[in-house]
Amino acid sequence: ACTCDFLICSGADWGRSTMRCMTIPTAPPLPYIGLRIVEFTHMVMGPTCGMVLGDLGAEVIKVEPPKGDNTRRLLGSGAGFFPLFNRNKKSLALDLHTPEGKEAVLRLIATADVVSENFKTETMQKLGLDYETLKRLNPRLIYVSHKGFLPGPYDHRTALDEVVQMMGGLAYMTGRSGDPLRAGSSVNDIMGGLFGAIGVMAALKARETSGVGQKVESALFENNVFLVAQHMLQYAVTGAPAAPMPERISSCAVYDVFSVKDGEQIFLAAVSDTQWDIFCRALGLDDLKADPRLPSNNHRVLARDWLIPELRQRLAQHSAAELAELFEREGLPYAPITRPEDLLDDPHLLATGALAPITLPDGDRAGQTAPTVLFPFTLDGQRPGVRLSPPRLGEHNAELLGALGYDEAAITRLSALNTPSA
Repeated sequence: ACTCDFLICSGADWGRSTMRCMTIPTAPPLPYIGLRIVEFTHMVMGPTCGMVLGDLGAEVIKVEPPKGDNTRRLLGSGAGFFPLFNRNKKSLALDLHTPEGKEAVLRLIATADVVSENFKTETMQKLGLDYETLKRLNPRLIYVSHKGFLPGPYDHRTALDEVVQMMGGLAYMTGRSGDPLRAGSSVNDIMGGLFGAIGVMAALKARETSGVGQKVESALFENNVFLVAQHMLQYAVTGAPAAPMPERISSCAVYDVFSVKDGEQIFLAAVSDTQWDIFCRALGLDDLKADPRLPSNNHRVLARDWLIPELRQRLAQHSAAELAELFEREGLPYAPITRPEDLLDDPHLLATGALAPITLPDGDRAGQTAPTVLFPFTLDGQRPGVRLSPPRLGEHNAELLGALGYDEAAITRLSALNTPSA
């Protein structure tokens, strides 16, 4: 086993790749070491916020009910939710409907810097875990609430990522006319959690001066509106509504997926006049380069109705690999059409330490190693990594309850209360 002080893991023995650990100097302390986060979250939005802060060094304690976060048991497209968004966290299983469980969690919150939640407002109020109640217990507490809508006419509605994509214009922009289509990822849930974390960071900075905490709110709908704001402003500036992305008038003449030899596909682009010159030279398209109808990018945009079909016909004789090699050599933009599972073997991700191993906590593969994706930024040249794999249910009960002053008998009693019945 590798015993490096700090690792960049450029792969793991996940069935197809080999782990290569590169020893580098011990990393500087992460910025939020010493910060304690208590989270009452499930699914994606709330857990994403905690993952951000946990990756940056905070101690994140996930309080779960006796049967655990339901996200642990999701199938299909939800199977990756828990292991991805709950790394660098500890699990404390408590029955908050019992006096003992409620007392324990209030003791914990008294020691916390931040409480994060994404349940219904009424749920937190019934449990006595709403902001107005908790700030009396801990005036320095920052409370981040992840909801479907910020307070207003819609805040009584139940929201999902797909709901706000439909009502917030994103599904309209993603699909073709008459065929709204949700984005292929939980974009609002993930970004809503990111914005929640940004709000926490701002509140922490404010607390340095004021000495008191505050409530932070992040919401799916408002996040979605921010994502489509470029199209809203396009209308405000030009008076012309934005067309769905598959039917838009592109600002670039060559900016498309092309079907090529043997039925393969590849995305190719030439987005400037310089790139167009290179494109024509490299592919032997001298007649198009000299065509008086195509002197500039804007002229070529207006000619797309005949230019793109012409390019499709000419490019179809080339293989995707041949075009990729040519575009790579010439410094032109291109991309293979990649499936998510293919990224597990992506040479750039493996070489740059974008993937790191975790131990799975649940399901048929519990205890086995799998890759997870780290955040897409570096601090002093290093990506914040995995300190803790996603926790097993109640894995840290003894550690956390002991630190709160509970003796062994009390810890055993509380943990027994939290054992799901058969």
